[in-house]
Amino acid sequence: MSSAVASAEPSLTEIQAVLAHKTFVDLTHAFSETTPVWEGFPQAKMYPAMKPGTGEPYTIKQDGFRSTFFAMVGQYGTHVDPPAHFAEKGATLDQIPLKEMILPLVVFDITPWLDKEPAHVFSLEDLKTWEHEHGRVPEGAFAALRTDMGKDFETNPQSFKRQPFPGWSREAVQFLVEQRGIKAIGHESLDSDVTETMETETYILQSGHYQIEVMTNLDKVPATGALIVVTWPKVEKGLGFPARAFAILP
Repeated sequence: MSSAVASAEPSLTEIQAVLAHKTFVDLTHAFSETTPVWEGFPQAKMYPAMKPGTGEPYTIKQDGFRSTFFAMVGQYGTHVDPPAHFAEKGATLDQIPLKEMILPLVVFDITPWLDKEPAHVFSLEDLKTWEHEHGRVPEGAFAALRTDMGKDFETNPQSFKRQPFPGWSREAVQFLVEQRGIKAIGHESLDSDVTETMETETYILQSGHYQIEVMTNLDKVPATGALIVVTWPKVEKGLGFPARAFAILP
């Protein structure tokens, strides 16, 4: 890179100053021992970390600190599914590139269909209609599906866990991966789709892409123009873990 080109680029300090004045939207639910979870997994257990010798909890008064012991499945609350969740040789949590954790964000809003069709499946036709209105999905994007299911997560967990629920079609996701070059998908439900073979979820993970499930606040993000930042612990050979996702609005 020539010095002239390099000097024309904003510095990281300048970029941070711009971002500091942007609106940030949290796309993540807080989780607890009562958080809705897939029926095949147990609820999380959280309790004070205990001293090995006495079995008593650490306290600020006696020990100067306190800590919590967590016991839970990786797919809990807002979480990341790496390819290895469904693919024997897929990438695990520690192998997903850092550059895939900051991406352009596009949001497909299917809430207008849900009054008449509560379990609407986002189709390839829907996607092409969206592109006609908002433009081509940019290469390298994170594609999120807005259903507003996240509004039920804390207040109406039975409704949140309903079956069937609105989700992705494999055809739309396959098009996004193979024709638009997206890096990842996300949605508000516990799974990508409700097919018997989980064909959409199987496709996205076995094609080498990750997904974020149980998102929220997608109603506060525009269809295009925002960035998404997604992070999770670097678990060696990890197959899933609660994640923190947020959007930076244009």
